[in-house]
Amino acid sequence: MTNRLLLWSITAALAGFLFGFDTVVISGAEKTIQNLWSLNATQHGLAMSMALWGTVVGSLIGSWPTDRFGRKQTLIWIGVLYLISAIWSGLATDVYAFMIARFVGGVGVGISTVAAPLFISEISPPSKRGRLAGMFQFNIVFGILLAYASNAALSGIGENAWRKRLAMDAGRRSDTRINLHRDVHLFARESAMVDHKPRAGKRGSCYSSVSKSGTHRSSSAVAC
Repeated sequence: MTNRLLLWSITAALAGFLFGFDTVVISGAEKTIQNLWSLNATQHGLAMSMALWGTVVGSLIGSWPTDRFGRKQTLIWIGVLYLISAIWSGLATDVYAFMIARFVGGVGVGISTVAAPLFISEISPPSKRGRLAGMFQFNIVFGILLAYASNAALSGIGENAWRKRLAMDAGRRSDTRINLHRDVHLFARESAMVDHKPRAGKRGSCYSSVSKSGTHRSSSAVAC
């Protein structure tokens, strides 16, 4: 396994980290948000669950952008949705804006559950595919752990602590998008990828052979 392949896989698997972090970080703010906007039980439940509703929608439609635009471009634009959602959530002035922002992020999370494992599996050699694709699931749990840690670290620092939590999420999402954009384009360059869209009749893994220099060549790179 080359270092670059590991780096590309870890970068794509960060979508799983954001999945776990975004799903749980709201737990540290739910009471504050309820009191801030005087939410009734229904509004409170919707506000807290809106990201999960977005995740359901995103997972259902995730196959379309990954097939239409390719895995790489889909992951990059997922990063855009993540960033918009985190900033919008942190700056929301009412519960409805907050719900929409959380739903947008949830859609990105749902699509990432389709695109990220596909991308990792397609760039991985068969002997390492399970190990590398498993990093996505590991990062989901790791993101959950860090979300609880950040909630504990920011507890008791004021009524706007929940905005700081979501701002931390925006920083992580921005870094992930930058790293992903850089790494997938490096992969495209080194794999001689030209077309970003999948072509009918061409199937298989983005990985086909490894040269002595460690560069991956692909006869079906368009699948990514």
